[in-house]
Order: sequence, then C-alpha cells, then structure tokens
Amino acid sequence: MEQGNLSNVKGVGAGVFENRINFGPGYRIYFGKDGAALIILLGGGTKKRQPKDIEEAKMLWREYKRRKRET
Repeated sequence: MEQGNLSNVKGVGAGVFENRINFGPGYRIYFGKDGAALIILLGGGTKKRQPKDIEEAKMLWREYKRRKRET
C-alpha cells in the first residue's frame, strides 16, 4: 500500500475501503482517503468478524470527517 499497490482493495461503502491480506485467517484492514496521499487506518479484523468490523470502520470514518469539519 505504501507504494500505491492497492490490488487487494475494494470499497465497502461510505468512503471506507477494505484491504485483504492473504495471510492467516483472512485478515482485513479498513481505511479512508483524505486527499490524494493521506490514508487513515480505521481498524482491522478477520473474515469471521468482517460485517462488524466494516460497520465499526464506517462509524470511525464518519467521526473523523465530523471532527475535521469542526476544526
């Protein structure tokens, strides 16, 4: 991801993206993009917890954007 390789990335809604890591029990990390270069990590988990992790990441992303508007 650091070098711009987002081949295992898909959007999961509300501006949140999921990066699937082909290791172990199917790890995923969730993030949103703020501008062209900045990526905000919102959390992670395994395939087993995927729906819950996605909802939590969306909530954190909404909170990040709300706080940014207030500054």
